[in-house]
Amino acid sequence: MKLDPWPRREVYQFFSGLSNPFYSVCFRQDVTKLYRYVKARGLSFYYSLIWCCTRAMDSVEAFHVALREGEPVRLPGRRPSFTDIRPGAEDFHIVTLGMEEDLAAFCRAAGEKNRSQTAFTVPDSEGQDLIYYSCMPWVDMTSVTHERDFSAPGARDDSVPRVTWGKYVREGEQLVLGLSLEVNHRLIDGSHIGQFARELTAQLDRLNRDTPS
Repeated sequence: MKLDPWPRREVYQFFSGLSNPFYSVCFRQDVTKLYRYVKARGLSFYYSLIWCCTRAMDSVEAFHVALREGEPVRLPGRRPSFTDIRPGAEDFHIVTLGMEEDLAAFCRAAGEKNRSQTAFTVPDSEGQDLIYYSCMPWVDMTSVTHERDFSAPGARDDSVPRVTWGKYVREGEQLVLGLSLEVNHRLIDGSHIGQFARELTAQLDRLNRDTPS
C-alpha cells in the first residue's frame, strides 16, 4: 500500500541526500525473565528472542514502512531471517520463515527448518519485509557493523532492519546482553528505536506473567 500523503516525506528527503543513510544503536537488554521462561519450557533462547523482537518491532508503526523504487509502502508485518547452524556443522546458513502467534510453535518451526534446510539461503524468501537477525554468543557485544554493497542498484533503499546481540552476562541478579539495531535513517529515527526497546521489554514482561519465580 502506497503512503501518499506521507507525513515523514520531508525528513526522508533530507536523509536521502546522504551516501550512507544507515546508522546503528546498541543498548543493554535485561533478558533475565526470558531466560527463566524458556528454561522452564525447554524452548530455544535464540529463537524466543527473535520472536519477541519481531513482535516488538511489528508493534511500532514506523517499522511497517519500506521503500520500493524510492517510494514508501506499508508492510502488513515483517518476517524474521536469521543465521543458524545445523547440529554438528561449523558454518552457518540463513533461515527465513513466517511468524507464528504462539512462541512455542515458532520455536518448533524454526528448529525444523534449520535441520531440514540444505542450502545456505533460499533466494525466493528475500524481500524488504524481512528483519535480519544474528547472534555472537561468544562475546559480550557492545557494538557491531554490517556489510553492505553500496554499488548495488537501490542500495540506499534497503529497508531491512538488522538486529544482532551477544552473549548474556550476569550483572548482579540480572542477565543482560548487548543488542544492536541498524536501520535506514530515511525511515527510522531514534525515537522509533526507543519505542522498539520499550516494546521489547514489554514483550518479555508479558511472557512471564504466568511464570513462577
